[in-house]
Amino acid sequence: MLKDAIDLGQVRRALVIKLRHHGDVLLASPVLTVLKNHAPHVEIDALVYHDTREMVTLHPAVSEVFTIDRNWKKLGALGQLRAEWSLLKQLKARGYDLVVALNDHNRAALVTRWLGARWSVAPQLPWHGRFFRKSFTHLHARVPGNTRHTAAAHLDALRRLGIYPGTDEQRLVLEPGTSAQDRIRAMLSEYGLSGRDFTVVHPGSRWFFKCWPAERMADLINRLPESCGAVILTGAPSTEEKNMATEILSKVNRPVLDLVGKLSLKELAALIGEARLFVGVDSVPMHMAAAMQTPSVALFGPTLDKVWGPWMSPHKLVMLDMPCRPCDRRGCGGGERSDCIEQIPVEQVLGAVHELMEETA
Repeated sequence: MLKDAIDLGQVRRALVIKLRHHGDVLLASPVLTVLKNHAPHVEIDALVYHDTREMVTLHPAVSEVFTIDRNWKKLGALGQLRAEWSLLKQLKARGYDLVVALNDHNRAALVTRWLGARWSVAPQLPWHGRFFRKSFTHLHARVPGNTRHTAAAHLDALRRLGIYPGTDEQRLVLEPGTSAQDRIRAMLSEYGLSGRDFTVVHPGSRWFFKCWPAERMADLINRLPESCGAVILTGAPSTEEKNMATEILSKVNRPVLDLVGKLSLKELAALIGEARLFVGVDSVPMHMAAAMQTPSVALFGPTLDKVWGPWMSPHKLVMLDMPCRPCDRRGCGGGERSDCIEQIPVEQVLGAVHELMEETA
């Protein structure tokens, strides 16, 4: 029995903080699930960046979602200060008994100190100073190296408090909502498609050093087996991803439904949830596929596959056995292009598709 385990019976409200990118926030969703399962009486709120809120809104365990808008910086020093102060007052008024900080920076420590919760927990890393360490009642160790998946590491925060998650409650949770689902189903019907008779291909990422060359992705699309059904191409509305999609489509010799830049995050989740297969790289749509339990083929280059791969869902990872990978660098020599993903042959990816389609038939 953990000597300093918290008494969940005395927790009325809890705040879970995850101030990172979309995929990071989605990988924190099991923390919300487990905490609610073990303490159904507790109101659980989330604090995330405003642009990542759709990763946790509608989560069945969440009462309220509070956000920090990165665009507050455009308001000037005084405007940003007012916005931050307003948020802090709203959080203080909630009267949290527990804060679970899934970030390892001082902003989370400052918020935790301000809230004055009876219990609080955060990850412990070697470079943390006294200010950070003394901001929390509990600290949990982080396993060094490429050995622990991010979702599992997040759950270590609860384990440190004496809350032990069962295997069946550790999956990612992403709720698209009925509005997004209805729009996607209507859109699919318009094109003569229905659930499980199409494949979603999402070639892009916020960071292009994780991406496969457009010509290879086009070749793969041309060679996908009939069992994959129709092909739907998705992507973010950024100029870079639209240009990549244009290049891919120019080399494709089969019908492809182009939805690049046309879907919200919730709608993309709903679409992936209806798909037979997802093909993509290390990016948030790959994690969406895991959350929706859609079989996925994910290409990995320099990033840490053990740390960021699809979590608790049917999948195949495709990567090259190179002595330098995974290096977790922004391309070879910092040049924003990665040989370890660009050199993956189409045949290797196609083989993974065939294997996964057979396993999940």
